[in-house]
Amino acid sequence: MLLAQISDLHIKRPGALAYQHVDTATFLARCIARLNALEPRPDAVLVTGDLVDHGTAEEYVHLKSLLDALQIPYYLLIGNHDDRAALREVFAERAELREGGEFVQYAIDIGPLRVIALDSQVPRQSAGDLCDARLAWLSQQLDAAAGRPVVVALHHPPFVSGIGHMDRLRLDAAAADKLAAIVSRHPNVERVLCGHVHRAMFARFGGTIASAIPSPAHQVALDLRDDAPSAFRMEPPAFALHRYDTATGLVTHHAYVDEADGPYPFYEPTGALID
Repeated sequence: MLLAQISDLHIKRPGALAYQHVDTATFLARCIARLNALEPRPDAVLVTGDLVDHGTAEEYVHLKSLLDALQIPYYLLIGNHDDRAALREVFAERAELREGGEFVQYAIDIGPLRVIALDSQVPRQSAGDLCDARLAWLSQQLDAAAGRPVVVALHHPPFVSGIGHMDRLRLDAAAADKLAAIVSRHPNVERVLCGHVHRAMFARFGGTIASAIPSPAHQVALDLRDDAPSAFRMEPPAFALHRYDTATGLVTHHAYVDEADGPYPFYEPTGALID
C-alpha cells in the first residue's frame, strides 16, 4: 500500500501570500494535481500540520475548498499554526478530529498500517510538546496495536536537525525523550512521521526512524550554523510516498511536485546499454 504525506501547507485567506511572497494555495493545487495523477494512486494522504497560516475559519474554508479536488482520502493533523476549534468547526464532518477530546489526535487503519496521529501543539507557541495525557494515550494505542505495523505521526520533530532557529522550535526535549522511550517498547513502529521543518530529514529515534518532509510550497533554508537567520527558499516543492509491504516493511520515497524531463530509457530496444 501507499501512504502519501504532505505537510506545512500554510494556506491563507484567498488572494493572500505567505510572507508577502508565497502563493501557498496555488502550490497546494499543483501538489493535489500531482497526487491525483500518480500511478499507482496512494491509498491515503496524511497531512502533518500547519494546514493554514493563522488558524482562522476563513483559512480553513479556503483549505477545504482546495482539498475538495483531492481524489484520495486524506487525514489532517494539527501544527503550531493551526487552531483546534476552527479546524473542527470547518471540518465538522470529520469525526476523527473530535476523538481526542481536548487534543486533535486519533488512530486509523490505512490498509495494513495502523496510523496514530498525535497533537503536539502548544497554543500560541511555535515549539511543540506532548503532555503526560497525550503520551499516555499514545501508549494505550500502541499497546492495542501490538503485532501490527504502526506509523506514529505528529507535527514537531522529536530530534535535533542542526538548523538552529528550527531546533529552538522543535518538540520539547523532555517530551521527545519520553516519546522515544514509549516508541522503543514497541518494535512494530515502522516510522515516526513529522513536518514543521520544511525539509527532508531522517534520524534514528526510539529504535526506529523519525523523518520529516519538505513543504509543497516553500522550504526552510539549509543553513546549519547555530546562529543561522530564520529564512526560506523557493526550492522545489515536494512530498513523501511511504510504501508498505509485509515482506519489506516501510520504504520512503521523496517525490517532487513538478514534472521533470523524461523518462529516458537506459537501454536500446535490442537490450544494449545506450552509450
